[in-house]
Amino acid sequence: MGRRDRHGRGVRGPLIPAEHPAATSRSEAFDDEVLDAFERLLPRWGTQLRAVDLVVVEMPDVERLGAAADPAADPVPLAYAEPARGSRPARIVVHRHPVLRRSRDRTERVALLEDLMVEQVADLLGLAPEQVDPRWDVDDD
Repeated sequence: MGRRDRHGRGVRGPLIPAEHPAATSRSEAFDDEVLDAFERLLPRWGTQLRAVDLVVVEMPDVERLGAAADPAADPVPLAYAEPARGSRPARIVVHRHPVLRRSRDRTERVALLEDLMVEQVADLLGLAPEQVDPRWDVDDD
């Protein structure tokens, strides 16, 4: 027997069509913003970045933080880059909740993600962030 609502009309369909932007969850929207920030660097660095995996996790791994804690560094990292090892490709890991807490709105979050991507790509390539993107950190105080 199918489940029905209290008025006996049956289960309703989705409230928002799948193609509408509001149908995207907040975590999916965040993933898209991370991907957009990364893809912004591809026209210039695509060859070097084609094997880089992007990973979004909710929070940093506490055990990993304890092993690599730097007293001068930010206590909760927003992202980090890992070079390729063996058969595992290089990857950039972004911590969703710390980034969300650090930014007030979407515009600030997108700018922060763009800066993070530049920093992490620079780390992977062994370059200064300014070499990866000349616009990096221009507007910061």
